[in-house]
This record gives sequence, C-alpha cells and structure tokens, in this order.
Amino acid sequence: MATLRRLGEVPRHLLVCEKSNFGHEKSRHRHLVETHCHNYRVSFLIPECGILPKELKDLVMATGPYYFVKNLPLHELITYEFINTFVKKGSCYALTYNTNIDEDNTVALLPNGKLILSLDKDTYEETGLQGRPSQYSGRKAMKFIVSIDLMDLSFNPDSKTYERTCWSFKEKNPLKFDFLLAWHHTGAEEATMMSYFSKYQIQEHQPKVVLRTLKDLQCPGLQSSELEGQPEAACSAGQLFDWLGAVFCNVDLHYFDEPKLAPWVTLSVQGFADSPVSWRENEHGFRKGGEHLYNFVIFNNQDYWLQMAVGANDHCPP
Repeated sequence: MATLRRLGEVPRHLLVCEKSNFGHEKSRHRHLVETHCHNYRVSFLIPECGILPKELKDLVMATGPYYFVKNLPLHELITYEFINTFVKKGSCYALTYNTNIDEDNTVALLPNGKLILSLDKDTYEETGLQGRPSQYSGRKAMKFIVSIDLMDLSFNPDSKTYERTCWSFKEKNPLKFDFLLAWHHTGAEEATMMSYFSKYQIQEHQPKVVLRTLKDLQCPGLQSSELEGQPEAACSAGQLFDWLGAVFCNVDLHYFDEPKLAPWVTLSVQGFADSPVSWRENEHGFRKGGEHLYNFVIFNNQDYWLQMAVGANDHCPP
C-alpha cells in the first residue's frame, strides 16, 4: 500500500530564487550559466514586443552548430589527439542520446574536461574503473558514477591510469553510444567535428529557432526588490515561475485581472532530462521527473531574479 501511495504522489520540485544586479561585483550570473552545461532549449519572453530586436535576433542566429554521431566508441573521447584538438582549445560538450539516466549507461563530457559516466552495476564491474555508488541507488547499489579528468590524463599519456582507462574502453568493454557533440572553440579554427569524426556516421545540425507572438497575454506586475511579491500589487517569484511554465507549455493559466505594463524580460534554459549531471558535476536523477532548469527575470535597471529548479532527488542548485 505504501508503494502504491508513493506512486500516486505528485512529484515535487525544488525551486531556489535569488536576486541581484548584473553590475554587482559578487553577482553569480556568469558562474551559474557556465556550470549548467547540457541544455536543449533556450526561451525568451519579451512582453509587449511585436518585433524581435535586431541585436537579439543576430545573437540567436549566430549560435553555432551541434553534431550527432552514431555508434561512437567511448575510447575516441579519451585519445590524446581528441583532447588536444578539442578539449584544450575551447569548450567541448558531449552527451549520450536516447539513453535513460535511471536505466541505461549514460555519458557526459563537461567543458572543464571532466568525463562523467553513469554505469549500471554489471558494466561498472566490467570496466574495472574506480568510481562511487550513485546517490540514488538505495541500499543495494545498481548504478555507479565514474569521473575521469581528461585534462589530467593528457598530461600523463604514459601513466598507468591512462593505459588502464584506454584498455578498459577499447579492449575490455568497448562501449559505444550515439552522441550529441558541440564545440565552442577559441581563436582560429584548426579542425572541425565533421572532419575529425568523418569515419563515423556524423551529421551537422543547426539549432531550431521558433518565434511565437502571444496576443492578449496578460503579464503579471513585478517589483525587482520584492521576490515574495506584494498582495494586490506584485507577483512573487514562485507565482511567476508557475505562470511562465504555463506560457511555455501553451496552457491557458492567465489568472491576472488586469494587463500590466511589464518592464522586464525572461530568459529560460532547460537542461536535458537524462543528463547524468545538472549543475557543475552534481549528479542528476530522473525517477518521477528529470527537470533541471534556470530562469532569469531581467529588469530595466539591470536587477535580475534568478530561479533554479531541479527534480525531487537532486541536490539543491549551487
């Protein structure tokens, strides 16, 4: 009965809200963006704007390509050549595609050069690598997390650690995955993902850009200094978060009596539900919900609200 009752419970989420100003010396906005690495959707909401500003349109259209590679052997991501060509020369991202974090083996490469593996018990034991039980395993560990620092490996290509890792991925248990890859390089482009992985099935994709005009959208009134809102005067951060969710999901939830001028915009970023990490190297789980996302509410005086949300089992956002 207890199990049935838990199955019927509505999955909770953890929402953390804070406010600051982009000009403040201790503002965390850049750090929070840079450490939330694997995202599949970025959404802007600009109230009372019929035409997209040129600066924003140019920025969106300049977003670089990403790549889809089928059956890519995992050992390709730890070669000395790959590390020196991509990992050390910009920000390189990789994420397994069509894998379920709670059931399958999943892999993520972070731009700091950390390769994170979430492995089932059998695969973990077969690799012979050192890791730790997943925090979501319960009493009997069925998933394990392995973290490999590619930057450290590249400095010691003749070390026993490097040799053991290569042997594990290439000979003992040659794992293959479909990967999504992206590379934001610095300086002159000396190589491309397309040419580097040309012997595999690789496709280049451009992010899909969709523009929607929402007519008669009644926006809430906000005050940048009032995260908790004010009765009959200003919406709280929590209420706004629920309202934005309804707007982006095309749900009719406009419970504001009067339309109000809105001197603010929002930037919402949603992470992949089955990524093995959320922020930084924090382990991410799914179970009843795999959400991990953040939202900026930006006011015209450079104040902002930052809202960060994760599912029921994740650590509190940093």
